[in-house]
Amino acid sequence: MDSISFLGCGSWGGALGDVLSRKGVPVIFWHRNSNTIDQIQKTRKHYLVEDLYFSKNVNFTNDIEYAINYSPIIVIAIPSQSIRKLLIKNNTIFNNKKIIVTVSKGIEVDSLMTMSEVINDVYGKNYKRTVVLSGPSHAEEVVKKFPTTLVASSKNDSASKTIQQLFSNEYLRTYLNKDVRGVEIGGAMKNVMAIAAGICDGINYGDNSKAALMTRGMTEIIRLGKKMGAKGKTFRGLSGFGDLIVTCLSQHSRNRKVGQAIGEGESLISIQNRMKMVAEGVLTTKSVHQLRLKYGLEMPIHEAMYEILFMGKNPKDSVSELMNRKLSNEHKK
Repeated sequence: MDSISFLGCGSWGGALGDVLSRKGVPVIFWHRNSNTIDQIQKTRKHYLVEDLYFSKNVNFTNDIEYAINYSPIIVIAIPSQSIRKLLIKNNTIFNNKKIIVTVSKGIEVDSLMTMSEVINDVYGKNYKRTVVLSGPSHAEEVVKKFPTTLVASSKNDSASKTIQQLFSNEYLRTYLNKDVRGVEIGGAMKNVMAIAAGICDGINYGDNSKAALMTRGMTEIIRLGKKMGAKGKTFRGLSGFGDLIVTCLSQHSRNRKVGQAIGEGESLISIQNRMKMVAEGVLTTKSVHQLRLKYGLEMPIHEAMYEILFMGKNPKDSVSELMNRKLSNEHKK
């Protein structure tokens, strides 16, 4: 059975590696911090996920060249805004025979590229073995073997089917979807809505408010997604509403936790300084703001989130403005 290399050993990458190791797949994790590597190797315990202990067929290294050469399949599991830098730095190590899987959910600031587009931008458009693995999932529940579903998306059918088979077992089921753009946009933008949902929690708004936010927020996601060439039906699936639901409602969601703290009055800078993990939705909010301007779209909820996060606007003032806009048809384009 092919070995798998993970670039990054955060909570989600760690949980996915654990899934594979339990299937007997040799796994190696690269992490840039040698102290973290030493700690995990000594205790076999993940440094972020409480219930995650690694089996003996999982290895660790801070030598990225060794990790990349170790396996024909590379899973990139680092924050989205760091991927380009990592790929450029190690450009000569990769080759077209490898399958590159991205599990990071974000849209690169300024370039406005999704993660598969960043990979193709660095390695050339002829690189056809990139797979996006997304869907409604929290590492904390996967390590407890709670039933979970994912979606694998690629322009290469063989590569996506390989990943589908690898990341499927008795508690993890992976579907296929050819709409790479839709899968990535849904996975990235739901993090913005999760911050907004957290703000609702922090302000102590109720279920009515959150239902309205999620539904109208998805309308905006679909609006932008279709403008960028995605298929509307993708957003009704696992990487759309599925991911939106789990991220907006779960106590595990780091993006929702950021929003809750903002709703309770804490500054974004203070929140980021004390967090151990990256909340992808913060910078994705900036990217979505840039995309809205680029395409000239009406996206009032996402724009309100940009004003709250980057302009210091009071969330209650934003809610008041959203509720007092000119009345309109629910299904207007």
